[in-house]
Amino acid sequence: MFGIGVPELILILIIGLVVFGPGKLPGVGKALGQSIKEFKQANSDDDNKTVDVTEQKKLEATKIDSDKK
Repeated sequence: MFGIGVPELILILIIGLVVFGPGKLPGVGKALGQSIKEFKQANSDDDNKTVDVTEQKKLEATKIDSDKK
């Protein structure tokens, strides 16, 4: 995915263990997972809210034409 192999992953986990300690490491992992989940959810919500501007313009043009008659 990011070009991270097993040795790099082990090094990252050891550094995380040293920095955060064994007691807080599960909490940090949980918070990171929730952040990623919320980001994905917000990103997918934006995809559902897209508007097709061409269809909206056609509807507005049709409404203006019908009002003129």
